[in-house]
Amino acid sequence: MSRILLVEDELHIIRALTPALVAEGYQVTAAMNGGDALVALASEGFDAILLDLGLPDIDGKTVIARVREWSEVPILIVSARHQEGEKIEALDLGADDYVNKPFAMGELMARLRALLRGRDRRFSSRSVFKAGTLEIDFSARVVRVQGEPVHLTPREYDLMRALARHAGRVITHRQIVAAVWGGAEMIEAQAVRVLVAQLRQKIEVEPSRPRIILTEQGLGYRMRDPDLAGDPD
Repeated sequence: MSRILLVEDELHIIRALTPALVAEGYQVTAAMNGGDALVALASEGFDAILLDLGLPDIDGKTVIARVREWSEVPILIVSARHQEGEKIEALDLGADDYVNKPFAMGELMARLRALLRGRDRRFSSRSVFKAGTLEIDFSARVVRVQGEPVHLTPREYDLMRALARHAGRVITHRQIVAAVWGGAEMIEAQAVRVLVAQLRQKIEVEPSRPRIILTEQGLGYRMRDPDLAGDPD
């Protein structure tokens, strides 16, 4: 049974989410502010955190930064802050994904399941990644689409590897720059878009309608979760 820490200051949301999570087989602990959440994390082990950014004592982004000083526990932001800058900052600080309030319960549960699968996914032991028609053999650095080998440039491969390592999660511009260029250079967003477009031309069946590398408008990109059945819309 996975243990979930729900950090939320609105009691009606706690009352709605807790039974829904329990019905899905999770054990839930609720904290109504950031301080209590950090204390709970320090004293107990959790498999994932559902975190509101608008907390009454400390900002949710501060909670993310403090947690990431010592823990890689998956963090799913559930917040009414819709500004792109807020989302990007939270993701850059180490949050794994973001769901807007008001949210559909089905979407939130699917995102949580994806995070928990990602926590268990270890590419050091899982050398082959598959998503739709794409297959990546990390140990051999071989990429195939529909069974046919595809040649990628070093930067295209680094981009694909970064997306695959975080499949199902949003990867921001800053995270892509760090993975592909090392983070030392000042890389414009346009350079990232061009590289993504080049990669889509090589691995997507229809690059104009991508099914593997999905755009998260204003945030970054998300590689299709290989554990989700069917094609995304």
